[in-house]
Amino acid sequence: MKYGQTDRFKGDIRRLSDDEKKLFAEVVRKKFIPAAERIAASKGQGRWPASLRVKGVEGAPGIWEMTWSFSGPDGRATFEWRDFDGQPGIFWRRVGGHEIFSEPTGETK
Repeated sequence: MKYGQTDRFKGDIRRLSDDEKKLFAEVVRKKFIPAAERIAASKGQGRWPASLRVKGVEGAPGIWEMTWSFSGPDGRATFEWRDFDGQPGIFWRRVGGHEIFSEPTGETK
């Protein structure tokens, strides 16, 4: 699966602790990407693992959030589906704690 990321996401990920980066990468590799591939293959009819708590971000149509850590600190990421060379992919927007919801799209005003 292809992916892209906003500049805000790149900055957000640099601010995570080493342990947070490791956990985020593990959750993405082991749970998120396999589920995203199943959902893309089923044309959106598949389900996300309940443990990721994937849901739409309120007030940001087309942007989704997922939880990658429940223990302190809280870990969230926002993303959207995008087309990459005719294939569905993930475009990461923000990553961090609840503070990312102030601008979940990763766009600066």
